[in-house]
Amino acid sequence: MAGNKRKVQEINAGSMADIAFLLLIFFLVATTMNTDTGLVRVLPPMPPEDVKLEDIKVKDRNVLLVFVSPGGNIMVGDEEMQIQGVKDKTKEFILNPMEAENLPEKKETELELPDGSKWVYPVSEGVVSLQTTRDTNYDVYIMVQNELTRAFNEVRDEVAMSKFGAKFSELPEEQRNVITKAVPLKVSEAEPRKANKK
Repeated sequence: MAGNKRKVQEINAGSMADIAFLLLIFFLVATTMNTDTGLVRVLPPMPPEDVKLEDIKVKDRNVLLVFVSPGGNIMVGDEEMQIQGVKDKTKEFILNPMEAENLPEKKETELELPDGSKWVYPVSEGVVSLQTTRDTNYDVYIMVQNELTRAFNEVRDEVAMSKFGAKFSELPEEQRNVITKAVPLKVSEAEPRKANKK
């Protein structure tokens, strides 16, 4: 009887590891990964240790307040506007072409060009202050951020065209650095306001 027992056939598992490995490779190649996206912002340098934060004041004329309400309404300065008007209003604020008293001051700044020569450019002292509430619609907030960035990018393009004869994105890195110093991206984000309860 003992000799009558059938032997259970063993399964060769060596190829299973190969199949699992191939499936893993397939899923790694075929699957798309979500990449984190964000907004590019350069933080201002820390103030010197001997300067108190209360002593740092910005003149009212040098600040453009952009407020996005919970309902998606956009206030730029003291006027309400649609998203399409934000870019043009911001460009006017940055450039101050007519030297208006209610728009930012300009500081004559000497910039060093890649060839070693100097270039004096009136750099705007203006800062765009973006304010929201905790209930602000995220999509509207991102659209406003995009419009503010577009305004600075268009001003950089104009300055780059007049100085170097090409758009900002087409310039070599050394020339882009000069334009970035001439037109710094100054967008400040204040802590979100509390929404008014009715």
